[in-house]
Amino acid sequence: MTIDVIDLRDFYSQRLGIVARRLINRGIHARWPNALGQRVLGLGYPTPYLGLFREDSERCIAFMPAAQGVLKWPTARPALATLVDEFSLPLPDAAVDRILLIHALEMSDDPEGLLREVWRVLAPSGRMMAVIPNRRGVWTRTDTTPFGHGRPYSRSQITQLLRQTWFTPTAWGEALFMPPVRGGWFLRSAMAWERVGAALSLPFAGVHIGSHQAGVPRDPGAPRTHTAHSGTAAGAGAVAPATR
Repeated sequence: MTIDVIDLRDFYSQRLGIVARRLINRGIHARWPNALGQRVLGLGYPTPYLGLFREDSERCIAFMPAAQGVLKWPTARPALATLVDEFSLPLPDAAVDRILLIHALEMSDDPEGLLREVWRVLAPSGRMMAVIPNRRGVWTRTDTTPFGHGRPYSRSQITQLLRQTWFTPTAWGEALFMPPVRGGWFLRSAMAWERVGAALSLPFAGVHIGSHQAGVPRDPGAPRTHTAHSGTAAGAGAVAPATR
């Protein structure tokens, strides 16, 4: 189900990918305007979006799943991206304050297991933002973009999955109301599509953008981790644990 990292890079280098990145960045920034002093982790293929947080965060790193592959990021600085097993992240418990998932959940063979591992490494009252293809959106109808790969979700399906994995939804939004057409007129009018779609709450946006808070499991005695990791990811910089 996973898309190759080269295909992801190529999409974001094309005009349609550049526009999609700008529109999704707009939605992310509206819910997370800054990450001052925060430890930020991106999981999936997050590097087109981590520029929003790299300058003001305490630390900003990217994890890319082994099945997808990894590319060096940032290109002209020491590497802050590394290849990982997404079900066994090389971080201690409660190690980061914010986690951005994009091109991750819909590609996972075990989305519940992935979210439980995300919960494990997220600090107390930490927040996760997930960008997930909308089951009703037109972008899922074609496999010419990354958003047409993997399993799309409705908002109710995402909410159910979040509650099963100890997250509380706190803010919702959508992006990519324009159709995934590479023609110049559609690309030039992309922002108008976004404004009209958001104002009318149209159901066919390409992606859900949700900010969710880590909660407490129903069984407080349940083990918090299924891995023995207590170190940091090689090549991605040290991330200090927090106290939960």
